[in-house]
Amino acid sequence: TWKWVVGPMFLYLCERLVRFWRSQQKVVITKVVIHPFKTIELQMMKKGFKMEVGQYIFVKCPAVSRLEWHPFTLTSAPEEDYFSIHIRIVGDWTEGLFNACGCDKQEFQEAWKLPKIAVDGPFGTASEDVFHYETVMLVGAGIGVTPFASVLKSVWYKYCHDATNLKLKKIYFYWLCRDTHAFEWFADLLQSLEAQMQERNNADFLSYNIYLTGWDETQATHFVVHHEEEKDVITGLKQKTLYGRPNWENEFKTIAGKHPGSRIGVFLCGPEGLADTLNKQSISNSEADPRGVHFIFNKENF
Repeated sequence: TWKWVVGPMFLYLCERLVRFWRSQQKVVITKVVIHPFKTIELQMMKKGFKMEVGQYIFVKCPAVSRLEWHPFTLTSAPEEDYFSIHIRIVGDWTEGLFNACGCDKQEFQEAWKLPKIAVDGPFGTASEDVFHYETVMLVGAGIGVTPFASVLKSVWYKYCHDATNLKLKKIYFYWLCRDTHAFEWFADLLQSLEAQMQERNNADFLSYNIYLTGWDETQATHFVVHHEEEKDVITGLKQKTLYGRPNWENEFKTIAGKHPGSRIGVFLCGPEGLADTLNKQSISNSEADPRGVHFIFNKENF
């Protein structure tokens, strides 16, 4: 038995030593941004840190807990000179980090007063393959929208610097959430992308649909009254917020009809139930002919 145990234990100890070494490397918090509804953004720098879109890191804050590591998706783009994460305050650890960063105080906080942070990673996810396709479907459910902040930012940087060499030509983005207020920072990002694409006369590059799945009669009435306004009253975007859940069969058939003979990447960050639905739709809407349309399904879960 010991022969079978020694090998895995040795690898485990090596992994722990590597993580300990990484945790000792200096991380500098350059900015803390407080977003609405108790969401904070940490912008950081670390020597030798290299990332790809959609990756995640483990974060430890010794001022809050010396042992706890928590995973967070990177919301910055590789083209930016810092890396960032968005943290919603929903538990004891995040509440402790919120207070340690001085977010509970009104006055400006000096950089030297910010807590020390240890970062392990980044680690890869399926979202890294988004640039391998000409057409992609990005589906984010709830907090699963965070990896696509990095993807959309990176797409914009690549599009601005050298659009001719960018293989990706069309993005269909779906955001399913119970309450858009919880991710108001992401709606701000979409607003910025929407305006910039219109300035470049390429508003069709990004098609997005926001579905509010948790709604009541008051919201529905408010929606009906203001539906004719130029911008959506909830998100401030030109694309109106939709209520309920998407008809995925119709969505897949429509996209397949617009892009015949294409390999379309389907990327999901969300629950298993939605993953099963999208996987089945990807298979049923892919043609047997190698020259026909094919949906390639990729997923990650929180």
